[in-house]
Amino acid sequence: MDTGRRTGASGGAAAGTGAAPTLEDVARAAGVSRATVSRVVNGIRNVDPAIRQAVQRAVDATGYVPNRAARSLVTRRAGAVALVVSGAGTDAPDAFAARVFQDPFFGRVVGGVVRALRPRGVHPVLMCAETDADRAQLATYLAQGGADGALLVSTHPHDPLPGLLARAGLPAVLFARPEPGVPLPSVDLRHRDGGALAAGHLLAGGRRRIAVIAGPGDVPASRERVAGCADALGEAGRPPLAVAEADFTVEGGEAAMLRLLAEHPDLDGVFAANDLMAQGACLVLREHGRRIPDDVAVVGFDDSSAATACRPRLTTVRQPVEDMAAEMVRLLLDGIGAAGAPGAPVLFEPQLIVRDSA
Repeated sequence: MDTGRRTGASGGAAAGTGAAPTLEDVARAAGVSRATVSRVVNGIRNVDPAIRQAVQRAVDATGYVPNRAARSLVTRRAGAVALVVSGAGTDAPDAFAARVFQDPFFGRVVGGVVRALRPRGVHPVLMCAETDADRAQLATYLAQGGADGALLVSTHPHDPLPGLLARAGLPAVLFARPEPGVPLPSVDLRHRDGGALAAGHLLAGGRRRIAVIAGPGDVPASRERVAGCADALGEAGRPPLAVAEADFTVEGGEAAMLRLLAEHPDLDGVFAANDLMAQGACLVLREHGRRIPDDVAVVGFDDSSAATACRPRLTTVRQPVEDMAAEMVRLLLDGIGAAGAPGAPVLFEPQLIVRDSA
């Protein structure tokens, strides 16, 4: 089976013929058999490294381009993975997509995935799964070999998709730990440690009346961030003045900050469980004549683009999203077809990034 595309490319062994280079052209240039070239091109590992290098040089010299469809017949791989953003059916589909892609967090995930896939010659297929029909369509797509697996970013702790994929035995890796009983590999952050870093920085700056803007109470990451902050403040004898819940948006941060100011006008520090809410808090504080950080210090979480767009620029707890996304890619592609239950979640360390707001 010839896996070279006949595109009329010029140069190499097929120069002047009007046809694209073939496996035979590469084999002649490398001085090996056609079968050896096929094994190298299709990523089969039992080839001597020196021979592999010779074939790669011949591929470059001839301009040979593998045919992806033919290659998939040999490797049984699609050469693509589904990057899935999923929810629990609480939004209208259009509203869900708009909300997701306005959050800089997801842009960082996409960027990390694309960079990790590129050297492997694998392409992402971006999909949203907010309804039962979406989820069924994704499961069918994966079962039929449309993609080699799913990189799943779930926006809701009770999202049914991780369990559906696990029960179907479909390869998937989850950003954030799955619910108990869902055997999927995952990557996550030590969120509690991140909350403690934020509190420690505020305390070290002399802040003593510290309030917290939390994300939704049913989101484990938000709960962990707030708990870590409360732990550190409690150990210092300075428990949070108050905790106001919001929805991880700028507007939610504004509303929460208004409530906190009304209840505790003497507050001098704020920890917000993501950067968008911290940005909203800063807007309200400035509108009320509070200087940041002189009067009120603000610390966010994520180190997203919102942190540098905010004025003043946010001190924040960095979540290494791009590295986490790359680890998802590694777990998925290196684990495709592997049997057995997934190992423990891969946990990343948070880092305090000090800028102007605290």
